[in-house]
Amino acid sequence: MSDTIERPAVEHYRYSVEWSAEDGEFVATVAEFPSHSWLAPSQMDALRGLETVVTSVIDDLSESGETIPEPLADRTYSGRVNLRVSAATHRKWAAEALRHGKSLNSYVTELLER
Repeated sequence: MSDTIERPAVEHYRYSVEWSAEDGEFVATVAEFPSHSWLAPSQMDALRGLETVVTSVIDDLSESGETIPEPLADRTYSGRVNLRVSAATHRKWAAEALRHGKSLNSYVTELLER
């Protein structure tokens, strides 16, 4: 997985728009740039405003040669997750997997996908 890419598509970033009772407006945030947000009276205006900010930030980072975060949507994942659990949980899952005739990995994957 690469930490930098040449020029990401601004619309590929993970945006979220929620109502802020405290501000009395919608607030847009973006996962890859957690320090940036935009307030606006409508959801679409909040999103458009933040996309403009992200475009400007990417321009600045590009011009200065700094790392541009890769959009989560464009990243590749291996599908491997190392998870630490208590010995008791490990024992319990191993017994349940055996009882269901499955490998521990298959059993835990099913639990996590529910």
